Amino acid sequence: MLTQDVTQELERVFQELTNQGKEPTVALVRARLSSPIPMPAIIASLKRWKSTKKVPRVEIAQASEEQTVETLQKQIDALTLRVEQLERQLNKS
Repeated sequence: MLTQDVTQELERVFQELTNQGKEPTVALVRARLSSPIPMPAIIASLKRWKSTKKVPRVEIAQASEEQTVETLQKQIDALTLRVEQLERQLNKS
């Protein structure tokens, strides 16, 4: 499974907030991230950073392109089905 190291991004966000005079919180950190990071990873990193001013190495699973395409296709199929059902309901009215 492919992984992505997001440690530097978290360090950047923590430092950016600190430089702005703000106390990093989960919400503030999450809002400034450029890539999605799972909430438990943000929480654990933030706890560690608050106690030691160091961010632990954080790696997140990265889906392959094939998995991403498959997931998106399933979402498209489900949404298409919902639109068709809604159109049928509107046409009956």
